[in-house]
Amino acid sequence: MNATAPIPDRYHGVWQRTLLKTPGERDTTTWVRWLQTGLWHGDLRVPATADRSTPAGRAEQQGFGGTTLITRPDPAQPEVCTWQRQIDLQPPRSTPDAGHMVFESPDVVHETGIHGPYFEVWERLPGSLGTRIALAALDDRGTPTTERLLVAGRYLMHLRPRRTAWPADTAADDTLAGVVARHPQQAEALLDFEISFGTLEHGVWTIERSSVPALEDRVDSVSVQRKDQHIAWVESARLAPRWQVLEWHTATAPD
Repeated sequence: MNATAPIPDRYHGVWQRTLLKTPGERDTTTWVRWLQTGLWHGDLRVPATADRSTPAGRAEQQGFGGTTLITRPDPAQPEVCTWQRQIDLQPPRSTPDAGHMVFESPDVVHETGIHGPYFEVWERLPGSLGTRIALAALDDRGTPTTERLLVAGRYLMHLRPRRTAWPADTAADDTLAGVVARHPQQAEALLDFEISFGTLEHGVWTIERSSVPALEDRVDSVSVQRKDQHIAWVESARLAPRWQVLEWHTATAPD
């Protein structure tokens, strides 16, 4: 399977992480959502302990987006899910984001780290199957950007990367908190990265969690309409109007 092939149906939807175990940690409180369309993903992670009223607390959040690849290089091992990150709230990693995946049931999957010692349990949210849409915002010249709008069932996620580049001293596997601490004068620019997640029902998008805390609980009127094979229009007070269609599947599912 190549990097642009659709992934198996069993991965579609929105997944909530209910458990993370590492050699030194057991976490059941971090708010985590992974939205997966047929190819594209978005992920947001908000620690329950982070004081997000401060730059340091906001820097503890994680989030990223890109394409997803499912392979099975070793038939004796479970299949491998690789999240190919195109945008990332945190600095670049030195190793791929990949895990062995075992489905305990259609709506529960266990992930075991390949490049790090961790174990995660993911549970699919009801109402997250059926519609799958992935859009890329177009700039004023009609060129696609890395800003994304993803829909899975009744859920919508907006991902807008920061506009500033990483400081020259940023190294692989640095943390955003570390970079912000070294460059406090650039903190707001480095933190200017939005991933917002919520429900889209009857044209109303209610933001449940966002990497920009001020957006949480915001209610916006949002309409997503396909103009033709390549272009979609988004009516919203805050989102760009013209988007490139990356994926558009609107079949319904009784979940």
